Amino acid sequence: MDLDRALAALRPLGGFCVLHASQPPPRPLPTLAHLHTLGYGEATPDVQKDAPALTDPLAFRVRKVGAALGTPETRVAASVAHQGLAARLWSVTLGCAALYERVPDLAPPLLHWDPDAASPDDLWLTEVHPLPADARTIGGVVLRAHLAPLTATVHARYRVATGLLWGNAASALAGAGRELEGWARRHGRTDVAARARSLTADLLGHPRLATTGTLTGTAFRRRSCCLYYRVPGGGVCGDCCFSRPPRSP
Repeated sequence: MDLDRALAALRPLGGFCVLHASQPPPRPLPTLAHLHTLGYGEATPDVQKDAPALTDPLAFRVRKVGAALGTPETRVAASVAHQGLAARLWSVTLGCAALYERVPDLAPPLLHWDPDAASPDDLWLTEVHPLPADARTIGGVVLRAHLAPLTATVHARYRVATGLLWGNAASALAGAGRELEGWARRHGRTDVAARARSLTADLLGHPRLATTGTLTGTAFRRRSCCLYYRVPGGGVCGDCCFSRPPRSP
């Protein structure tokens, strides 16, 4: 079936897969085109006080994540924020691909982001333009349009290793595919489960992601670490390259 304007079929999947579609955000919010811009740095204190989420949404989000995790390490907060946004983009796109067999064009100028909100109230797509749901198209929609510039920006601004960030992208993809397949099997949608598994495997074969880890069935083991173990009280994630947290220096 073709995409409906509201992407209503995503709602049963839960908030992480839901996208506000065909409507403007309830208040001015930056687009992801703004988020990916490398040319600006930290906003001045006066601008931060007036509208920090608008003037520098990435810095705002990194500070918010760092405060929530209780970590003083900006690099750790930046990595976790990067993986969280990657997971949202993959979840929305894979959900549409598996349920509709179409995906919406998530062109950065059309996709608004609220860095102060949790899903589903963080993403607003102003127009829905259907695209094919093959791995090549999805790679363009998510990897080329969003994750490549986001990875470059986070690396440049927060000095997080590029390989680690692409590991985050692959981990987020594998997790989104695994959750979608699990939902489909619980609801007797074997067709959706098969599409989710096939697309996840195909996308993990993309040159950007193919060297980041190993997929076995639905289990993914990455070759890098997102740095969550450095969060106070944190440990290693289920797909981490480490079996136990390394000793911090």
